[in-house]
Amino acid sequence: MKQRIWLVFFLLPFLMFACQSKPIILQGDILFEDDFSTRENQWTSLVNDGGVMNYDAEGFRFYVKEPGLNFWATPGLSFDDVGIEVDTLQYAGPVENRIGVICRHRDDQNFYYFVISADGYYAIGKIKAGEQSLLGQEAMLYSSAIKTGVAINHLRADCQGSTLRFYINQTPIALVEDFDLTEGDVGLLAGTFNEGGLDVLFDNFVVVHP
Repeated sequence: MKQRIWLVFFLLPFLMFACQSKPIILQGDILFEDDFSTRENQWTSLVNDGGVMNYDAEGFRFYVKEPGLNFWATPGLSFDDVGIEVDTLQYAGPVENRIGVICRHRDDQNFYYFVISADGYYAIGKIKAGEQSLLGQEAMLYSSAIKTGVAINHLRADCQGSTLRFYINQTPIALVEDFDLTEGDVGLLAGTFNEGGLDVLFDNFVVVHP
């Protein structure tokens, strides 16, 4: 089991995503969806010495240049109970990374996150008052459900009441309980550990009422 510490702070992906079927929509009313073909939803964008996050290649792209750095983007909404689905493609950079979604984002100091790595590990965690902790596990854990390397993974996260559920490629992976955060924004996250240069693309983002 790998021990990992949370450090606070093209053509190929386009063709691969184009060949994918649409995401499996959770039951319930669609609250928000974005295939990133336009910029109308005004997701958080960023360009600095640490990297870039912005619309690109018919998706939303993160390039995390520096090691030990996390970027996240939100569309500026607020929900309580949600189910989130998205397709992810990590096609360059270190395989030890963080790629995932967030829910109940009150601000950059308070939110839940659901992440995988390109070498097959996953975690559910939270940032509360700027302090990070994993939920139900002490380190990122391995799952054979994760497609490793240059591959598309379909992520689904449910934030319903105090229950947080994580599914990877339609496989239920983790279920935890936490009572701290009850509402907030949804979003995307990508980050690095000891090596920078992570390049990842997100597409087919859907939020429903679970």
